[in-house]
Amino acid sequence: MSEHVATIDWSRGDQPFADNRYSRAHDWTFDGGAVVRGSSAPSSVAVPMSDPAAVDPEEAFVAALSSCHMLFFLAFAAKAGFVVDRYRDAAIGVLGRDDRGRTSMTVVTLRPEVVFSGAGPDAAALADLHHRAHEACYIANSVRAEVRVEPV
Repeated sequence: MSEHVATIDWSRGDQPFADNRYSRAHDWTFDGGAVVRGSSAPSSVAVPMSDPAAVDPEEAFVAALSSCHMLFFLAFAAKAGFVVDRYRDAAIGVLGRDDRGRTSMTVVTLRPEVVFSGAGPDAAALADLHHRAHEACYIANSVRAEVRVEPV
């Protein structure tokens, strides 16, 4: 179908390595040229080995789910004739033990708040738009974690 490319680049430089006190900061470079600073989560690896200003993989996972849901929602809303002025999602992912006893992202809760211009959908139509977006989202279809959608 399609390929999606990201280049992850980390180098040790002159820092020690064997003592496990090396920086986890690195760069994600995407095929369109965007560069995002990545790092381990400070909850996993203490600062200064982690960069709290960078995006950690757990945050990126949550953002990818939220973004995918939003993009399908916007497409379905436009096709239904609704005009969306703003879409904001304060999504949260929870790391925990899964049914295999492994640490994993066990629940991701999307909390989309959508502002429409003019007549927006009624509650049932809004719920249907979110349901359809969730069903269509490639990322949600690719993960084991429960993904909840709780529109605001």
